[in-house]
Amino acid sequence: MASRRRNQLRPTTIKPFKTNAPGSVVIAMGETRVLCTASIAADPPRWIKRDEQGNPVHGWVSAEYAMLPGSTPDRKRRGTDGRSTEIQRLIGRVLRAAVDLDKMPGLAITCDCDVLRADGGTRTAAITGAWVALAQAVAHARKQKLITTQPLLGPVAAVSVGVIDGQAHLDLDYPLDVRAEVDMNVAMNHQGRFIEVQGTGEQGTFSRDELDTLLDLAGKGIRKLMTIQRGAV
Repeated sequence: MASRRRNQLRPTTIKPFKTNAPGSVVIAMGETRVLCTASIAADPPRWIKRDEQGNPVHGWVSAEYAMLPGSTPDRKRRGTDGRSTEIQRLIGRVLRAAVDLDKMPGLAITCDCDVLRADGGTRTAAITGAWVALAQAVAHARKQKLITTQPLLGPVAAVSVGVIDGQAHLDLDYPLDVRAEVDMNVAMNHQGRFIEVQGTGEQGTFSRDELDTLLDLAGKGIRKLMTIQRGAV
């Protein structure tokens, strides 16, 4: 989208995609496509604290992330690498900020984020899409009486921002990302509070004023993403 303004998101959709998981969507941000599914298991990790009867006192949400072989111009080899491990930990941390784990005792939800096509912003798209899949899975769990109260606190979403040719840009696609002097991924909750900020001076440095500009720009983009999320749930 050559004419996209610097403060404009790429065209973004979150659509249902039928799988066997209770939560399943495909998020598209520009040419980036990520399949996000959320699966339920009544066996949370063994390390979770248990009561006197041996029942887990809270639930858990985790994530896995992978880029499929055809997602990049050169075939991406299957298997987990250091980058994938770092990204899936990021996704899991952000998603756990969206739920009250005490209200889903004994329930484990795994959100799988598989990149179908990569054109920048795959981790932020994965977070945004995975929340919708998570919300679908929670609704299913409540319908099946696996949990009795609503654990969702509200949406969480993420977007990339960066500095290209001295100017702040929102939602970097690959051509912008490789030119960025500063690259940043920002995740926020529905209250406008930050969950995670990953900022790097790739080919330069940035000032406090530039940081504030990037965070403000990310916040505006995330609010728009949350409108799309709410429409998809």
